[in-house]
Amino acid sequence: MTQFPVITSPRNEKIRAAVKLRRRKHRGRRGRTLVDGARELIRAVGSGIRVEEIYFCPSLCSTTESRRLLAQLDELEMSIYEVTEGVFEKLSYGERTEGFVGVAIPPEVELDDLVLPENPLVAVVEGIEKPGNLGAILRSADGAGISAVILADQKTDLFNPNVIRASLGTVFTMPVCAAPSKEVFNWLKVQGFQIIGAVVDAVACYTIMDYKIPTALVLGTEATGISSVWKDVNAVRIPMQGVADSLNVAASAAVLFYESQRQRLSKQQTSQPSRTTAPVVVPQPDWGNGNS
Repeated sequence: MTQFPVITSPRNEKIRAAVKLRRRKHRGRRGRTLVDGARELIRAVGSGIRVEEIYFCPSLCSTTESRRLLAQLDELEMSIYEVTEGVFEKLSYGERTEGFVGVAIPPEVELDDLVLPENPLVAVVEGIEKPGNLGAILRSADGAGISAVILADQKTDLFNPNVIRASLGTVFTMPVCAAPSKEVFNWLKVQGFQIIGAVVDAVACYTIMDYKIPTALVLGTEATGISSVWKDVNAVRIPMQGVADSLNVAASAAVLFYESQRQRLSKQQTSQPSRTTAPVVVPQPDWGNGNS
C-alpha cells in the first residue's frame, strides 16, 4: 500500500477544519460534511459522491468493510491521510470507531431533479429534528424499496453526519431532497400522487388503503404530527393497543413502508400469468400381442 502522509497532532489545521463539520453552521458555510465509517464511505464513493479527503487509522481498521476500503485506498483519487489513534479520537464521534472518516461534498437535489420509476412510492417526512430518526427512516425506505425520500420543512440537514451514520450510508444511494412543505404538496399534486398522511386520531386504519398506485406517504413528528398543509389528504392511523398513542416516527414509517411493499409484491404475484399444468400421462405396460 502507498505510504500516505501521517498526521500525529490533533491540532493539525486539517483535523481542526474537519472537526468543525460536526456543527451545522460550518457544514452550511463550507458545503461539506463528515462521513463516519468505512461502509458509509464505500457507499458514498460508489454512488458518485465527491469525497475530498479520507482520514484513516490502520490500528482501528478491524471490520470487514474497513479492511476492504484499506485495500482500495491506492485506487482512490482524493487526499488521503493516515492518523494516529489520538488524532482519530478527535475526528470520530461516539463509540463507533471503524478507523475511517471522510470529508465529502453533499449533492444538491431539487424536487424536479428526482428521477422516479413508472409507479413511484415516495416518503415525505416533515419537520424531523432528530438525525437518528431521519437516518432510520432512510434505512427502512431503502429496505422497503421506496422510490425517494423528501424532507419537508427540514429541521436538520439531510447530510448531517448522524443521518449518514444512522442510515448506514443509504442516504447516498436513495434519491433524496428537501423543500418547504407547501412546495412539496403542490409538486405531489401536479405529479398525480395519491397522498396518505399518518395521523394519530384518523378514522381509517392504514391497512385499508390501496398503496399499489403512485403514492406519497407523509409522516410528521411525534410531538405535532403533520402540518395543516396536509389537512385534505387521506389520513390513516396505526392502531395502538397499549397506553401510548403513537409509535416513534421511524417505527411508523417502517410499518407504512412495508405494508406498501406487501401490497405491491402481492399485486406483482397475482398479475403474473399462471402456469398451465400439462396432463400427466401414465405409461401403459407393453403386454405384447398375447402370444408369449
